[in-house]
Amino acid sequence: MTEKNLYERVGGVFAIAAVVDHFSDAVVQNPIVGKTSKNPALREWHTKNLDRLPGLKFMRTLWVCAVAGGPFQYTPTRPGKTEVGLEEAHRDLRISPEEFDEVAAELGRTLDFFNVPRREKEEVLAAFAAHKNEVTTGYMAAAESKPIEALLPNLL
Repeated sequence: MTEKNLYERVGGVFAIAAVVDHFSDAVVQNPIVGKTSKNPALREWHTKNLDRLPGLKFMRTLWVCAVAGGPFQYTPTRPGKTEVGLEEAHRDLRISPEEFDEVAAELGRTLDFFNVPRREKEEVLAAFAAHKNEVTTGYMAAAESKPIEALLPNLL
């Protein structure tokens, strides 16, 4: 008997869509990365671009289904250098590594809300974490282009 893949173990597209829906709404409300974020780009997206949230939920659902081994294909809306193009989709948001970690924590809380078993939760979070460098590319590029004085004001 062949073991079920992650897509099958978490319940397929309908279960994944429910998790993505809850997660996406939670991110909007999250004080660190949502509509009251200190990051102006994230704050603006979560207050002025919410008309795009249904499409984002759809794209996130496709992505999770695909990486979990389901019968769906994810194609990025803004292709980049990587297969899933997350660096281009997130570049202008300038998501810091700490902000990425908070989104991952929100995903973990959502998986807990749905009582996703530990093994599956760890696999989902590992798949998410594998894209940290892509998602934080815009932040890292902006940080590299700043003069050292702007990065270390307390040391000068």
